[in-house]
Amino acid sequence: MFADRAKITICSGKGGDGHVSFRRELFVAAGGPDGGDGGKGGDVIFEVDKGMTTLGEYRHKHKFSAQPGENGGKSRCHGANGSDIVLKVPEGTVIKDAESGKVIADMSGDNMRQVILKGGRGGLGNQHFATATMQVPKYAQPGKPAQELVVTLELKVIADVGLVGFPNVGKSTLLAHVTNAKPKIANYHFTTLSPNLGVVDLDGSGFVIADIPGLIEGASEGVGLGHEFLRHIERTKVMIHLVDAASTEGRDPIEDIYKINEELRAYNEEISKRPQVIAANKIDAIYAEEDEDPIQKLKDEFEPQGIKVFPISAVTGQGLKELLYYVRDLLNELPQEPVVFEQEFFPDEVRIDDNLPYTVTKSEEDDHTYIVEGPKIEKMLGYTNLESEKGFLFFQNFLKDTGILQELEDAGIQEGDTVRMYGLAFDYYK
Repeated sequence: MFADRAKITICSGKGGDGHVSFRRELFVAAGGPDGGDGGKGGDVIFEVDKGMTTLGEYRHKHKFSAQPGENGGKSRCHGANGSDIVLKVPEGTVIKDAESGKVIADMSGDNMRQVILKGGRGGLGNQHFATATMQVPKYAQPGKPAQELVVTLELKVIADVGLVGFPNVGKSTLLAHVTNAKPKIANYHFTTLSPNLGVVDLDGSGFVIADIPGLIEGASEGVGLGHEFLRHIERTKVMIHLVDAASTEGRDPIEDIYKINEELRAYNEEISKRPQVIAANKIDAIYAEEDEDPIQKLKDEFEPQGIKVFPISAVTGQGLKELLYYVRDLLNELPQEPVVFEQEFFPDEVRIDDNLPYTVTKSEEDDHTYIVEGPKIEKMLGYTNLESEKGFLFFQNFLKDTGILQELEDAGIQEGDTVRMYGLAFDYYK
């Protein structure tokens, strides 16, 4: 079976705990605390491997974990950082949260490597907590917990043009004729069990074309093979809709086109609106009177709708040149950016439990300072890198979505007042 989908559990490494110890060396007076910090846990990283074509490596193994960080030691020894785990995937793999179905990352275009789950930060040793009034701190900070997430991997092939149509209408034959691809061809339904890619070369320029396994009525609901492979046309910009114009199997080509378009619409409305070209295949097998010309019937039905019809023979090559040059010109008129799925799901967000408490209080020392603290805030700061633009945007949305900003306003905060959250301080402005 062609493995283009997998469901796996990924887990980053827990941060190492900080250490509690005190110097007890001879001739060292009042040695003080010397507990070291814990090491950072390993990240879970996805990376594109150009040599991979399927997700077969994830068929039998379903859990992947990075190493935890080591605990800190005495004499200010820092625990070793945990090793990252790098998971290789083919280009075009979309990583989604299994529960919500939202996109976490699209491993295509410029995105060849992405950290999906960050390892927990190491805890601080007791050496950091000594103050003038607390010279013998007997506590250290625990390491931040690991992150675990169930994700689905979906391979969506990267092609400019998709070949769609009922089984046995000649898609594989057309692909073999116009590209260097060598698909399996036979005279029975569902010969193609996986998407085949080929490059069409036209005077030094060209495009990538994908032969999508045959769709049948009900494909969008999981009938036949269609539902498994409809995802592969999500990146295509133009569809070549292949039909058996000679009706060699007794089907009506006009009816076939409407049925397949309905399946595309049921699967994804946006895909059904993309530019489409009809390739009326098997014209070498048409034996009909002039007034029953199936090509003319197709043109009369679809060209008024703006869909061009090209009579072709995938076997003899007749009409293919006109079809391919038309498709190339159509592609040149469309945006050249690849179809990339935007991130919809940020794993850091789900690690912050809505039930964790926090408090918003006015400072007793300064009327213009407000303090926000509690496990919920500490956990959010532990998982968020405020130095990055994405991390700071998440921080702002966190304050708004959790109602913290509203509570600050209810407490009487004014523009220019200071908000403190543990070691972080910022001025409040609407």
